Amino acid sequence: MPIQRGIVASQVRFLNLHEYQSKQIMAKHDINVQRFEIADSVDQAERAARNLNAEEIVIKAQIHAGGRGKGEFSSGLKSGVHLTKDPAKVPGIVEQMLGYKLKTKQTTGDGVLVRKVMVAEALDIAKETYFAILMDRESGGPVMVGSPDGGVDIEQVAETNPDHIFQMPIDITTGPTKAQTREMAKNLGFTGKNVEEASEQMQNLYKLFLDVDAVQVEINPFGLTPQNRVVCFDAKISFDDNAAFKHPDLQAMRDTTEEDPREVAADAVGLNYVGMEGNIGCLVNGAGLALATMDIIKLYGAQPANFLDVGGGATSEQVSQAFKILTEDQNVKTILVNIFAGIASCLTVAQGIVAALKEGPKIKIPIVVRLQGNHVEEGKACLRNSGLNIVAIDDLDEAATESVRLANA
Repeated sequence: MPIQRGIVASQVRFLNLHEYQSKQIMAKHDINVQRFEIADSVDQAERAARNLNAEEIVIKAQIHAGGRGKGEFSSGLKSGVHLTKDPAKVPGIVEQMLGYKLKTKQTTGDGVLVRKVMVAEALDIAKETYFAILMDRESGGPVMVGSPDGGVDIEQVAETNPDHIFQMPIDITTGPTKAQTREMAKNLGFTGKNVEEASEQMQNLYKLFLDVDAVQVEINPFGLTPQNRVVCFDAKISFDDNAAFKHPDLQAMRDTTEEDPREVAADAVGLNYVGMEGNIGCLVNGAGLALATMDIIKLYGAQPANFLDVGGGATSEQVSQAFKILTEDQNVKTILVNIFAGIASCLTVAQGIVAALKEGPKIKIPIVVRLQGNHVEEGKACLRNSGLNIVAIDDLDEAATESVRLANA
């Protein structure tokens, strides 16, 4: 069974939660997490540090990217994770975090602006293990995955010590039995009373998994403190986007400030858009066709600038918005529209194209359109009668080669 990965997250178009948000959800489900407060000002951080009354405090910059511990701030401060035993030192650290960009191995450009920090009780880890619950195609339902080797990427464990990975399918109608979670706890190396505590935490994690309609809940490390307490030290939660309508509270947690504004704009009108670095903008209906269109562009020597699926029931308004998003990308030198109409008609798509080109800012780059399927002749007529500079081509290979030629001209 392949191990699935994902942070904190999936939709509405990959809903990313910050670490503190994941821990808030976990705490509500009686899952052991470190005590913490969130702060968006130096004064708040100082109060939080004193309120915690902890032996040691950890301050963590809250961004969606990983590798915070080895990152660097535009202020010059090294690392997005700092430890101190003196609450009086917290303001000086936070001053160099808030309002500055943190660059890590996972961020792009000059980093991500830090708007919040988590001030938490620092807990020592006496034992690190890995535990996750995820949906698995092969099992046809949820599975528990565990390893006594925590604190590292599970892919690394799978490669170097595959016998250290334990998997248990879960009956989705009954959930994991206590016998299963106890067995998993023992597989992870817990002994004595910690077997029961770890088992109980696994049961609570499964309840969270169901309550939020997750496709994955990953705890790494799922650990033990020197005081012999089982704690979930770090969490990554991935949500089922098809169940998003059931969880407006989760959607309200979405922080779009770190997302590509084009992807946010596309999501707002129900478009599936992912920005890339090529020079040919793609507008396609259907995910499979979109991927095939990107492949054929690469086959003929160019690079797609995006993945953009307007869906089977695309409206003229959605097509119009899609064009606006594509033309805002300065790297796009040509737009290739590839429509195989079934539910949506070629006429609807053509009307959206014409509306976008006539009503929006003047588009100077060439546009190649390939229409096939439902109401194709009406769609072509709409494009011809528009008076716009559109290259209409029936054959996909020809449309792709012409797009590449125009982009390189």
